[in-house]
Amino acid sequence: MAALCAVGGAIGFAKTRSVPSIVAGLGVGALYATAGYRIRQGHDYGYEVAAAASAILLASSLPRVAKGPVPAGLSAASTLALGYYGKKVYDFSR
Repeated sequence: MAALCAVGGAIGFAKTRSVPSIVAGLGVGALYATAGYRIRQGHDYGYEVAAAASAILLASSLPRVAKGPVPAGLSAASTLALGYYGKKVYDFSR
């Protein structure tokens, strides 16, 4: 997800010169990368950071889902990721 977001932001910037695309793509990508590092190292809050990144990505892509396949794909990927990481957080909190 980190690479998907970072590459997607870069492509969005390259196509439309949209600064918000690259900032959001790299920002959410950095959150996913941080989460992945924390999860691999066994540190606290890795799954929580990943769930938050998924929620941010979903909130930003869902309103644009009708505009084409990229927002629709991001919405689908972030929904799946939020479900996965949300379940992990829920399971750990029990």
